[in-house]
Amino acid sequence: MFIDQEEKFKEVLSQIEGRVNEQNFFNKFLELYLEVWKKHKITFSKFNKSKQARQSIPLPKPEVSLRKEIRKWLQKQ
Repeated sequence: MFIDQEEKFKEVLSQIEGRVNEQNFFNKFLELYLEVWKKHKITFSKFNKSKQARQSIPLPKPEVSLRKEIRKWLQKQ
């Protein structure tokens, strides 16, 4: 989903104090990688507005897709 996602997730995990859950992880990711998140949301918006989006399978919203990736990654840990 993101470039160097594994490294970013490891960095986020190392920055979380206390109990790690999906919501804490999501909030810390946004705090640490706000620019990456903004670019991702902009790309999603541009794609949704394009003609190509209307002719393809709809993409999940950025929040949903990030939470899904976090959930999968945390389960592997």
